[in-house]
Amino acid sequence: MSSSAPAGGDAAVSVQLRSGVYADSVKLMQVSRRIGARDGVSAVLVAMATPLNLELAEGMGLAPDGGASPEQLLIAVRAEDDDALAAALADVDAALAERERSTGSADAIPHRTIGAGLDELAHDAPALAIVSVPGAYAAAEAADAIAAGRSVLVFSDGVPVEQEVALKRAAHEAGVLVMGPDCGTAIVSGVALGFANVVRPGPVGLVAASGTGAQQVSCLLDMAGVGVSHVLGVGGRDLSEAVGGLATLDALAALDTDPATERVLVVSKPPAPAVVAAVEEFAAGLSVPVRSATLSAETPDLTAAVEALLADLGRDVPEWPSRPGPAEQAAPGAVLKGLYSGGTLADEAMLLASPALGGIRSNTPLEPDLHLGTDLSASGHLVIDFGDDALTVGRAHPMIDPTLRLEAIAGVAASDEAAVLLLDVVLGYGADPDPAGALVPALQAARARKSLPVVVALIGTEGDPQAWSRQADALAAAGAAVFASNAAATRYALDLLGAST
Repeated sequence: MSSSAPAGGDAAVSVQLRSGVYADSVKLMQVSRRIGARDGVSAVLVAMATPLNLELAEGMGLAPDGGASPEQLLIAVRAEDDDALAAALADVDAALAERERSTGSADAIPHRTIGAGLDELAHDAPALAIVSVPGAYAAAEAADAIAAGRSVLVFSDGVPVEQEVALKRAAHEAGVLVMGPDCGTAIVSGVALGFANVVRPGPVGLVAASGTGAQQVSCLLDMAGVGVSHVLGVGGRDLSEAVGGLATLDALAALDTDPATERVLVVSKPPAPAVVAAVEEFAAGLSVPVRSATLSAETPDLTAAVEALLADLGRDVPEWPSRPGPAEQAAPGAVLKGLYSGGTLADEAMLLASPALGGIRSNTPLEPDLHLGTDLSASGHLVIDFGDDALTVGRAHPMIDPTLRLEAIAGVAASDEAAVLLLDVVLGYGADPDPAGALVPALQAARARKSLPVVVALIGTEGDPQAWSRQADALAAAGAAVFASNAAATRYALDLLGAST
């Protein structure tokens, strides 16, 4: 089903629903981004026709006529004229064809459920299943994997918390592990999954209720010459009161029996205190030493936790890599503007900066009364997590698609408010292959418009596809001060503001 019509002035619009076609959300977001970058294209959405995506299409003025089902592929494009529209649609077809070729033989019929795939593979089926479907359908697929005796990584977000609890209880009974929902980072027996970095193997196991927190810790360990055995992501809600650390306890028990793991670090954004206490009590009974790197106002930052772990191992703490910024100070009365792609890194920045700056407005605030409005703008100190679930509905994660953050940088530059700009840039598999390529022009334009010191927490390793030093050099050449440690970057920004802790 398709429709094509002019829409205001010379604009041309095409809205199509295709049946019998499926692709995961990340691939479709990449297609949308590719088409959206074409000259003459003003809006595009290539996504499965789920209720959330249909709502997004309606907001863009690209809703399909009549009914649609989540099994259909929605292709909606608005262009400046018919020629631009036809070229964009041809490029959509080409991008989808490339995806089909990359999945193997055109004659192969992909399995539509995990259960069907496991039935065909039978005894040769892998021990781990990965679920990346719309959240409304993720629990059913994960349940099939658990019933088949497989651990499962649920990349999907939007899974109701009661379904998460049920899955994790079922996994515990089956003797397997649920990683997620919303598990964006894991390394299992040296295999990187999701947004993971290229790090050396070693004796430290991570249990992480945080994706970018796990990336920060594993990258710092790699820079210190210490590798990881496994990084078991358990989902950002696992240490909440609602979930109670169910997967964290199972992951700790699994690492306790792993001969390659000599130390364990539990990494988390701010957790429920009672749940942390229960996890610590459980960990005290294990044979492997467990150290906590859970963020709170009373606990050390992630870099300090890594340094303490290095001391446990008898290893020296290295000088963490950095690139000095230009000799500049913030203008009088300047405020902190933190624009983050990683939620845990944003939390860490706010925890470090709040004692010196006072209340910091955010879409993920430390205190409810500091919550930003829907337009994500406010005067004074603020930190925005562009990776929050509410901002990734129908669009790629900001580690893939920087569009929203680039718009925010331009907004900071256009404001009359003096500021210090604090950013994270996260490298690794799945992330933008050249994040500096998009950031550098935006930073140069912003700094040309007004005095704007820029500080970047660059999370990654030399082994990553983007290479830490190559990205650091490009960002430094644009006038940014670059740090491998988010905590160090935040403290440097505070120094520029004359508000160091």
